[in-house]
Order: sequence, then structure tokens, then C-alpha cells
Amino acid sequence: MQINWFTVIAQILNFLVLVWLMKRYLYKPILSMIDDREKKIAGQLADAKTKKNEAKAEQDEFNKKNEVFEQQKKDMMDKATAEAGVLSQKLQDDAKTKAKNLQDKLEKTVQEQQADLNKQLQQKTEQGVFAITKKVLADLADVNFEEQSVNVFVKQISNIKDDEKDLFKKALLSASGSILVQSAFDLSEKQQSGIKSAVIKMLGSNPSFQFKTSTALLGGIELTTNGYKLAWSITEYVSSFEKSIAASNQQIPVTEKKHHAVK
Repeated sequence: MQINWFTVIAQILNFLVLVWLMKRYLYKPILSMIDDREKKIAGQLADAKTKKNEAKAEQDEFNKKNEVFEQQKKDMMDKATAEAGVLSQKLQDDAKTKAKNLQDKLEKTVQEQQADLNKQLQQKTEQGVFAITKKVLADLADVNFEEQSVNVFVKQISNIKDDEKDLFKKALLSASGSILVQSAFDLSEKQQSGIKSAVIKMLGSNPSFQFKTSTALLGGIELTTNGYKLAWSITEYVSSFEKSIAASNQQIPVTEKKHHAVK
């Protein structure tokens, strides 16, 4: 059986404090009171010859009071002992609770630090993979690929669904009939005309167009107007994959508020 030295020391200290308190506030007053009482009795006994009956009555009264006092003394000692035991148990319980709380806090801190380290490592790994993927795809892009990108984008415009078409028209009205077309490569006049014709045929109107080259896009084309976006590019696929990975790491659903179509 293992000895709990903390409990033993606490009990010894409690006992010493109890002895000192009893000696200081209990035994000395009692002894003083007894001394006074004995002096009084001695005086009464000196006069006992003439006041025997009175002395006898006082003696009986003294005995009765002494019994009551002894009982009170016993009750006080029992109460003090019980309170000392309760206090000792409370100190032990408080010490155990504080130690457990400190241990739980340390374990939680270590777990949070480990989780944060794992998350940072995973994010750096994902970023490195995505960066390498983008670079490889950019190096593989050539003129034929760019031509096919325009053809796919024109086909995508032609096949747009009715609900997407309505969203496109509303956004176009809010943008005062202006459409921005961005591409990862310079579009020839023929390619620009093909995109314009597909949009005009789909909308049934003739909006104004602005063509720009954007290095941010990776092998693709993007059409935007007042928040609405219609795009086809490798960047869209990679971004979609990045969002999917981030959503699975956070274990929360990721929703896209902007309207776009990627095929």
C-alpha cells in the first residue's frame, strides 16, 4: 500500500493547529475558571461551620454546573474534530481537482498544437501538389490546345441551359449590356468573332464585348458580367479540386454563391 505523504503531513498540521487552538482558547480559560471556582469553594468551606446547609446547596450546584460544562467541553471537542476532518478532506479534494484540471489543460494544449501542426503540414503538401500540377499543365499547353479551348467554350455557350440563360440575361441588364471575356492567351479576331456570335445567338441581343488576356487563367477562357461567370479552364478544375480538399479537411459543406458552369 502506497503512503500518501501529502495526506499524512496535512493531518499532522491539522492536529498541531487543533492542539494549539485548544490550549490557547480552551484549556487555559478552563483552568483559570476552575482555579477561581476552587478559591470560592475554599472560602465557602472556611465558613462551613456556620453556613453548612448553604455550602451544601452551593456544592451541589457546582457539581451540576461542572457536569454540564464537561458535556459542553466534550461536544466542542467532537465538533472541532469533525470540522477538522471535513476541512482536511476538502483540501485534499481541491488539490486533486486542481491537479486533474491542470493535466487536462496540458493534454488539450498538446493535442491542439499537434492538430495545428498536422493541418499546416497537410496544407503545405496540398499547395505544393497544386502548384506542380498547374505548372505541368501550363507547360503542356500549345496552339492546338488553345484552339480547342475556344471551340469547347463556344460549344459550352451554345449548350447553356434555360435557367443559366435567364441568370446571364439578368446580370447583363444590370451591367448595362457589357461583357468581359478573359483568356489565358491572345484571341485572334476569328476566335473573338466566334465567341461573340455564340453569345449573341444565345441571348438574342448584341451586347458590348471587352477582350483581355489574363495570366491568372490556366489554359482557358472566362466570360463575366456583373458577378455572373461562365468559364472553361484548367484553373477551374484545379480550384474545384482545392475546394473539395479544403471542405473535406474542415468537415463542413462548401457552397458557391456565384453562378458559373464548368464542363
